[in-house]
Amino acid sequence: MKRILSIFIIISIISCGPKIFNEKWTQQTAPKYFKARFETTQGNFDIESKREWSPKGVNRLYQLIKNSYYTDIALFRVIPEFVVQFGIHNDSILNNSWKKYKIADEPVLQSNDSMAISFARDGVNSRTTQIFINLKDNHRLDTVDYNGVKGFPVIAKITKGMETVHKFYSTKDNVPDQDSIQKFGNDYLKQNYPKLDYIKKAYIIK
Repeated sequence: MKRILSIFIIISIISCGPKIFNEKWTQQTAPKYFKARFETTQGNFDIESKREWSPKGVNRLYQLIKNSYYTDIALFRVIPEFVVQFGIHNDSILNNSWKKYKIADEPVLQSNDSMAISFARDGVNSRTTQIFINLKDNHRLDTVDYNGVKGFPVIAKITKGMETVHKFYSTKDNVPDQDSIQKFGNDYLKQNYPKLDYIKKAYIIK
């Protein structure tokens, strides 16, 4: 009886701890085409993604969604008439684990039209987990030269729930510090930016 109780306690501790990262997730290949749903504090929006648009980028998006990375994720950068950006996880261990597996750069094959989604990046081969939604046609992002890299490859497009995306709380005048989010997670955001919206969860749909 004591042995059974001990096993139960161990399982309970593990299930309540941080989500374990598996390197094999980074090797998963996305289907040629898939759809996914993002449930947010303002409602849902659906996306479609084609691997041909950005094979490495779409693979990573699929890996992140398939393995529940986008759960309780803050929409920390919402600039009206520009972009909505998110992708820093509350669990710093999980967040930092994914960041070790950066995505190689690829050419821009689809334009950053309104409701198109791309990975954020700040230099050569720097795409990891942060993505942004274009709130208008941002075609200059197709060709802009930034820190040695040209343009932002589109990885998905929103097909349903566009009105939801335009409801997210604006941080135009007070964007949270990314380093603080990385270090202190959602506690920092909820204490200093209580009106932020969040991605509750994202998952693949048929």
